Amino acid sequence: MTSMLWRPVSTTATSSSPSLEASNMKDVTVDSEDGVQVRATISADFTNDERRVTEGESSCSVEKHSISVEVGTSLFRFIKGKGGSTQQKIEEELGVKITIPTSKQDDFVTIEGTSVDSVTSAAEKIQAIIDESVNSRNLDYSHFISLPLAIHPELVDKLIKFQNSILGNEDACVNEDEDTTENKEVDQLSKENADVAVELKVEDGSAAVKVNLTNIPLVSYAPKASKSSTSSDLGIDKSIFIKPKTFHLTVLMLKLWNKDRVKRATEVLQSISTQVMEALDNRPLSIRLKGLDCMKGSLAKARVLYAPVEEIGSEGRLLRACQVIIDAYTEAGLVLENDAKQSLKLHATVMNARHRKRKTWTKKVDSFDARGIFKQYGSEEWGEYLIREAHLSQRFSFDENGYYHCCTSITFPEEMQVE
Repeated sequence: MTSMLWRPVSTTATSSSPSLEASNMKDVTVDSEDGVQVRATISADFTNDERRVTEGESSCSVEKHSISVEVGTSLFRFIKGKGGSTQQKIEEELGVKITIPTSKQDDFVTIEGTSVDSVTSAAEKIQAIIDESVNSRNLDYSHFISLPLAIHPELVDKLIKFQNSILGNEDACVNEDEDTTENKEVDQLSKENADVAVELKVEDGSAAVKVNLTNIPLVSYAPKASKSSTSSDLGIDKSIFIKPKTFHLTVLMLKLWNKDRVKRATEVLQSISTQVMEALDNRPLSIRLKGLDCMKGSLAKARVLYAPVEEIGSEGRLLRACQVIIDAYTEAGLVLENDAKQSLKLHATVMNARHRKRKTWTKKVDSFDARGIFKQYGSEEWGEYLIREAHLSQRFSFDENGYYHCCTSITFPEEMQVE
């Protein structure tokens, strides 16, 4: 992975003297302990006889230095630390002031100090925090390269029916209506029987009360239909199903923690459009989805259930096109080292236990029992579908059509090119 180096936007030095007669700009190179040279521009205001800024030194009258370091809003919490402890520790050790913006639109952290050395040291510590954070599981992937499949309405319909079948919902809308109707009937019965006469008799000298129940009408209620008698016992609920309108193939996962990396990722995909078309031989490409398989764990304790992908024609064009994309992002330094070592396995995920919505967080590895699902859908013919485009998709953000927000995209051939 190409290591990201800290490069300050500007370093400003100001004088304590109220009289300013001249101004000078100078580029200064600061060597950090690990040998990395960081260039900064120092703006020094001084009078001719009292203050000077010369190469390799600055006058004693310089009091304040400040720099802005591009970090990214998703990493601010790591710099702050629990209760602000990490930020406070750096400030106290180096005598600097770190300002973290509250706006999600600003990616820059400002560091102010009394010397270039203190400011530079603080920036190096922040860079170390960034390096550690982006390589840890605490920072989730923000973007990915996807091949949308939800653009095919017939496939979306099949996935909806699949979910409803597993959850015991043959028709989700009908079930909602039935629940509403049943509740109304219960409310009506309650109103009708609200005025029930009960005869109470108190005998002289007795603290006991006799109740005559003979006149109380008996009302029986039909048991409420359950969506599934076994789904919850098997660890299956709606939250672990992939939303049909987001159905896709994943080519590459990315951590783009600031606007600059998002911009670069956008430019990379646009720049390789021609190479991708060449890898596809400028011909349309379709895939077949058939059956189900388990990626992690066993069927009894499944974590990810997916539909295997088969390229129609088995020419390897799809894998070649995907490899062009992966190589381009790796060369651009946008792929983490561990991710670059992973081999590509195209698959269409239909269920993922990691997506389960929980009231409380737990470290326990989540799973579900997929044996019944596999028995019913293990040989399911999901259909054949044309791959029309590749997206740089943003996770946790969705467009109007329900699919992941598209930062940029390139098209795949849909018709045969005639020379």
